[in-house]
Amino acid sequence: MGHRALIAYERPDSLYNCHYSHWGACNLRLKRDITPERPFGGDRDNEAARCLFDALTEATTDETVNRVLGETTAPQSQVDQHPLIVGTTIETIITEYLDYLHHEAFYVVDAGFEITAYRTHWFGLQYDSRTIESAPTVGNGALRTVRWYDGEPVGDGFAQGEFRALKAVVGEMVDHGVFSPAEAVEYMCKKLDAWAGTRDEILVRTPVER
Repeated sequence: MGHRALIAYERPDSLYNCHYSHWGACNLRLKRDITPERPFGGDRDNEAARCLFDALTEATTDETVNRVLGETTAPQSQVDQHPLIVGTTIETIITEYLDYLHHEAFYVVDAGFEITAYRTHWFGLQYDSRTIESAPTVGNGALRTVRWYDGEPVGDGFAQGEFRALKAVVGEMVDHGVFSPAEAVEYMCKKLDAWAGTRDEILVRTPVER
C-alpha cells in the first residue's frame, strides 16, 4: 500500500510546486531526508537532482516541465521528480490535491528548506458509522503538525490513535442520532483544536475556513 505523501515546495515567485512520494509518510521520514543538497530525498547528495529541482521551480507550464525532465538525468529518489502541478498556492494543493484518506502526510518545504510536516486526519465516517455510506476524501479533513525532539517525531503514533478513537466514538453518536454528519465534523474540529492548543501543535482545517 505504501505510505503516501504530498510535498509542496516553495518557488522563487512564492507559489508552490506539488510532488508525490509513495513512501514519504513512513515515520515522517522526508522531514529529515529532504535537504538543499537532496531536494527529492535519497541517500546522498547529487548535483543533477539539485539542478533539476532548481529548473522545476522556474517552470510555469507542462511543456517546460517535460522539457526539463527530458534534459536532466537524476537518480531515483524518495520523491517523484515529476510535479503534479507547478506554480500554485498552498490552499489549492490542500483543497484540490490532498487526499485525506490516501495521503498520510503533507510536507511544506519553504525557500530556505525549512520543512513543516503534517499528519492528515480524514473527517469521513463511512467506516465508523453504519448510517454514513460515503464521504469525500479530498477537501474533507485537517492537517496537524507533530512535535519533534532530537530529529524524531514525538507522540506521532499516539496522536494518530487518538484521532481514530475519536472517529469511532463520533461514528456511534451519529448512528444514535446525537450528531448529524455536519455536527460530527464540527465536533471533531473542536476536539482537534483543543488537542493542538495544549501541545503547541498547528491545525489546518479543510476547507481552510469553516
